[in-house]
Amino acid sequence: MTLDARRLIETGPHISVGLLAADLLRLGDELGRLGEAGINLVHVDVMDGRFCPQLTLGPAIVRAIPDRFVKDVHLMVDDPLPSAHAYVEAGASILTFHVEATRHPHRMLQSLADTGVIRGVAINPGTPLAAVEPLLGEAELLLVLAVNPGWSGQTFISGTAERLRAARALLGDRDVILAVDGGITRANVGDLQPLGVDLVVAGSAVFDGGDATANARSMLEALRHGQGAVHPAAHAATGRRT
Repeated sequence: MTLDARRLIETGPHISVGLLAADLLRLGDELGRLGEAGINLVHVDVMDGRFCPQLTLGPAIVRAIPDRFVKDVHLMVDDPLPSAHAYVEAGASILTFHVEATRHPHRMLQSLADTGVIRGVAINPGTPLAAVEPLLGEAELLLVLAVNPGWSGQTFISGTAERLRAARALLGDRDVILAVDGGITRANVGDLQPLGVDLVVAGSAVFDGGDATANARSMLEALRHGQGAVHPAAHAATGRRT
């Protein structure tokens, strides 16, 4: 499981599409559109109504996602350890928790060490990067949030680009995936590739523009070529392939 997910990400950069922005009553159709666009990773935001104001998805939704997708689970919950293994059993390939959400982050990482998942640590915009440095000997993914967690569609916080540069420098030659989540749009996704980002989480920008397949394909192309994504309407007008 971990080997497949890591191999996929190493061919990137890749986009992990946030399912909270999808029409969950038509989840099968929405996932089909992502598959058509060449998207292989889906991001599941788990919120508990305490760490984040909302209450969202649980292990049953993770289990329902077809195994042809890498299941990227983001635990935005207080004290994540008691619930973490339920998501592993539901098929998570990546499991990320917040350094702010637990007093014992090493215990969380050690608990997941033999599960086969990629173990991720997330950090909020207001938390210094130094908070994750002691964990980088065990963490396999660092997720830098570009918004405060809780709602989709927020604006990319200024200074995040510099923070990502600092995160890449902090990782150095460690075999740790650098990911960013929040405020990613069709206009700014192309700016992320030069920053050394391996994985980009985007939800609203994919599903809110009408044609999720064209949006996802355009954003993935822009990310890999370091340029702004072209809106699907512009593709239609110019005859460019999406």
